[in-house]
Amino acid sequence: MALRSSVRPASLRTYRHVGPKTVARIGYNWVVPVPVPPSIPASFTEMAKRVSNWGRWGPDDQIGTLNLIDGAARLRGVASVVDGAAFPLGIPMSEAEGIQMGFVEGRVNPSRTMVSVNAPQSDDPEWIAFSEDVVTFALQCATHWDGLAHTSYGAGPDGGRLYNGYPASSITEEGASLLGIQQISTLVSRGVLLDVARAKGLELLEPGYPITPGDLDAACALGGLTVQPGDVVLVRTGQAAHLALPGRPGIGGAPPVRNLIAYTWPTPGLTVATAAWFHDGDVAAVAIDNMVLEVYPCESDDLFLPVHLLHLVEMGMTQGQNWFLDDLADACASDGRYTFLLNATPLPFTGALGSPVNPVALR
Repeated sequence: MALRSSVRPASLRTYRHVGPKTVARIGYNWVVPVPVPPSIPASFTEMAKRVSNWGRWGPDDQIGTLNLIDGAARLRGVASVVDGAAFPLGIPMSEAEGIQMGFVEGRVNPSRTMVSVNAPQSDDPEWIAFSEDVVTFALQCATHWDGLAHTSYGAGPDGGRLYNGYPASSITEEGASLLGIQQISTLVSRGVLLDVARAKGLELLEPGYPITPGDLDAACALGGLTVQPGDVVLVRTGQAAHLALPGRPGIGGAPPVRNLIAYTWPTPGLTVATAAWFHDGDVAAVAIDNMVLEVYPCESDDLFLPVHLLHLVEMGMTQGQNWFLDDLADACASDGRYTFLLNATPLPFTGALGSPVNPVALR
């Protein structure tokens, strides 16, 4: 079944075709939300209607809120650069340093193998030689972006839905025929750090702490920030302290301890209410320094990972996990500058549901 007509006269662009029905839209939000089972709380469906961006950038849009990144947003990032200090925000990628413990089936840590070692490339063995290696890893095993094809939901007769109303059936064993991560050709904008932990006077938030819109406001106040359309927001919880990364101190002055269980569960994170905060601020993307992004265990037993659904399906907002923000946060706190130029362009894996990334913040 075709979700969209191949011919869209201008007079019909304010309507969406859903199965055999044509429904009018309100602003850029559709009248009919994704169908859900009756057990789903109204608080979720109401928020979904409130933050939906379906149709906002046209019926064929595949990058969602990244449309908000324009020249002005990038130039704000450039204007944030003062001393040229660069901060890598990716965590190490190796089997020994991997953070995956099998909680997500198939999400394996990186495994690197040599396929040639000093292999001669000419008849003279004392001349040129090459070495080569290959890597096997899950695209979301370390620092990464979740693409818009990563999750779907819905209980209607036509099956689940992805961002902008695309059918979940467009995801097959071949990958994502729509909304693949390769649709993001560049991701460069002004970045803003919201250091929620530091704003609360803490090294790291309590396990399972639910981050509220008020917490985000407090972090903005700490940094003297006003989030602007097209900004990429980085939320620091301090959770990366459990990874004992090179050069980082331990918690409370103790020696560093690598504790993947503490890093993974329970985890502080974003709540459903914050979706409206990001939507109202026209945030282009959000990333965080933990495994799940949203508070886990979840706020409600009736809703599994609802923030993922709101961000990826309803808002079309790319989200990132496992970003290392502690060195950047220390630098921001030392001089009070919490904005920077951020380059976080994903690898263009065609049809992929996400991508590893080594983001760089330039201050």
